[in-house]
Amino acid sequence: MGAGKTTVGKNLAEHLHWTFIDLDDIIISLTSKSVTEIFRDEGESRFREHETTALRHVIETRIATTPTVVALGGGAFVQSRNLELIRLSQHPAVFLDADPEELRTRCAREEGTRPLFRDENQFRQLYEARRSGYMEADLRVDTGRKSIDAIVNEVISRLDLHT
Repeated sequence: MGAGKTTVGKNLAEHLHWTFIDLDDIIISLTSKSVTEIFRDEGESRFREHETTALRHVIETRIATTPTVVALGGGAFVQSRNLELIRLSQHPAVFLDADPEELRTRCAREEGTRPLFRDENQFRQLYEARRSGYMEADLRVDTGRKSIDAIVNEVISRLDLHT
């Protein structure tokens, strides 16, 4: 949460001339509800089910045919069934990381749009609980105090995605 998945993902896709998909947008399209509404009306566990359905849909219908950058929500990658889908797709996963305080500051600017963002202590606990799962990614990129262009260039270079 707050690492820049959507911003970096859009810029990476643009640089590579690939398609960009934010998984939350697919969830919204499939359910006709916002992420906040799903959390409020159905709870987190049901949201995670929608997330897995959306991820499977993206992998089977988009990634299989079109070079695509997909931004996953902060909790998607740490769900074992989603990690399995990603591994089976044989596409690399990138963990955009930063200091928890910087991530929290970024999220605080968007308060009200992030269902799991509450306070500093809760945020830090969530980050620590998820971090070991994030470390399962194929690549970890520290986004702290870096420009979007620098992050994009690092991902391209380290994954050898030169166009």
